[in-house]
Amino acid sequence: MLSLLCDGARRARNVVHRTRVTRALVFGCALLLASLAASAHAADAPRLPNLIFIMADDLGYGDLGCYGQATLKTPNIDRLSQEGMRFTQMYAGSTVCAPSRCVLMTGKHLGHALIRGNGKDNLRPEDVTVAEVFKSAGYRTGMFGKWGLGHEGSSGLPTRQGFESFFGYLDQHHAHNYYPTFLIRNGQRVSLDNVVPGEGTWGQGVATERREYSHDLIMAEALKFIDAAHADPFFLYLPITLPHANNEARNKGMEIPDLGTFASKDWPEPQKGTAAMIAKMDHDVGRLLARLEKFGIDEQTLVIFTSDNGPHAEGGNDPTFFDSNGPLRGIKRALYEGGIRVPFLARWPGRVAAGATNDHIGYFGDLMATAADLSGGDAPEGLDSISFLPTLLGQPDQQQHDFLYWEFYEQGSRQAVRMGDWKAIRQPMLTGKVELYNLANDLGEEHDVAAQHAEVVGKLVAAMERAHVPNARWQVPVPRGKPKKTN
Repeated sequence: MLSLLCDGARRARNVVHRTRVTRALVFGCALLLASLAASAHAADAPRLPNLIFIMADDLGYGDLGCYGQATLKTPNIDRLSQEGMRFTQMYAGSTVCAPSRCVLMTGKHLGHALIRGNGKDNLRPEDVTVAEVFKSAGYRTGMFGKWGLGHEGSSGLPTRQGFESFFGYLDQHHAHNYYPTFLIRNGQRVSLDNVVPGEGTWGQGVATERREYSHDLIMAEALKFIDAAHADPFFLYLPITLPHANNEARNKGMEIPDLGTFASKDWPEPQKGTAAMIAKMDHDVGRLLARLEKFGIDEQTLVIFTSDNGPHAEGGNDPTFFDSNGPLRGIKRALYEGGIRVPFLARWPGRVAAGATNDHIGYFGDLMATAADLSGGDAPEGLDSISFLPTLLGQPDQQQHDFLYWEFYEQGSRQAVRMGDWKAIRQPMLTGKVELYNLANDLGEEHDVAAQHAEVVGKLVAAMERAHVPNARWQVPVPRGKPKKTN
């Protein structure tokens, strides 16, 4: 075609009008060819993968069938294990809500994370989140559920931290209430048709008229996000509130619209509520997977499921009733394994081996480096984050942490470090007695062997001291009758 155009151009060399026409045609053909070449190149380039990160709230290591739960059935979540990878040594960022989420979103462990405890703290403009890494790579970003890292009007709003859309709770205190009078869409309150007498400053309380269940509204928004974003690479962060309790309701805090098949069980009421909450969560994971199948994006989507910390003993719940921490010692607020080792499942059809079990040692802070690996986005320097993408893909070049570190400022304070198979806990922080456990042969942390391994204790204490960066906001509580220690 180009040769014919060129011949025509030569024959019309002396005819101004025909020359102009020919030049226009030649230029148009060149543009067309360039466009076709670019389209072919784009068609050959693989689409960047989606990531859906689902985080339950206070779900224990032993609460899922794929981790040994014998009483409660979780077929949809177990499907993630059957069709993907089950991790046995993955850890939360903290043993309670807000700091665990801060570690997850910023890739910094608790020795120098901005938010190290539950409070009313807000991320700053200079803090870089996982969502911002995805956004810098051209991803759609949505978050639906409980944030805990920024309040109304602050720099910590999700929509100021990399998320294009948000719906749910900003404040973890507000998130206790499953029938609140409002939720937040982006930065604005959305009124709900519930009645909460004596509602607290943050929206906490106990509803007397219950018409709109927050979890159902949040899940509906998450599914709408997939409907809108499925044609593009997207990051969906889904930190649901189930099965956390409404602490303000005391021993009636396991709030659920319907106990379903558990109503007739000869169980305490709070345990019926816990079971119904877990069943609802499992059902909704099934709905989400069905949405991926509907749009044909199963093989383009990595789905991760986990929990923000160990099981709770709040709202009347008894974590021993269903053996929620499985073989582990401790629950929420402990730095024993039951407080911080969490279920962690990853499904990515065609990329992650189905039915795999993996003992890689990692933690929430690793999501940042993994997000950068997945998306090609830019993660900040100086973090405590190692990508676990090589492990997901079955590659041999997986880096390992020298150690993992946690600290906790409630209940007199404590800190913990894991280095290889060794785990040390010091209570209170900085000055307390050190306990030492070998997790390879003492998963339940029943035998403190500190006295027999002074050299190992020294190494782990040195790691604690390297990891802990003093911060005026996070002061170690001083025991009564003792002089104040600097942090």
